[in-house]
Amino acid sequence: MVSGVGFRHTFIMNKHNNSGFTLIELMIVIVVIAVLAAIAVPKYGEAMRNSSEGSTRANLGMIRKALSVYYSDMDGQYPSDMLSLLPVHMRKIPAAKLPGYHDDSKIVLHAAASDDAGGWLYDNVNNGTYGTVRVNCSHTDAKGSIWTSY
Repeated sequence: MVSGVGFRHTFIMNKHNNSGFTLIELMIVIVVIAVLAAIAVPKYGEAMRNSSEGSTRANLGMIRKALSVYYSDMDGQYPSDMLSLLPVHMRKIPAAKLPGYHDDSKIVLHAAASDDAGGWLYDNVNNGTYGTVRVNCSHTDAKGSIWTSY
């Protein structure tokens, strides 16, 4: 009968030691989480950049629409500067968001050519492109297009 007591004691000890996770199982879980994080973090950064660039393109469209309405209201005359659009045609000049190249900027350069300082470029020089607005950045967006080409 002594052997029966030892068996019961061994069975109870083994039952107690089998609860929980082994070190290998925990390490596998940590590796899986690390792989998922390595995939997700760059995608999140890319999504944030695309969001900022989309906002800049939308703001550019809004400014161009306000310029068109101004042009119509003033019988074919563009404003001498973009501040003339305020507050009737636009409430405020929106920011140009150019992530990775320039800080968000509402600055408007009134010139025919870009100086790559960020913000907006409004051509108020009497030439063939008078009255156009572009993004004042010569870098490329996420799609590979140069910002001043928009």
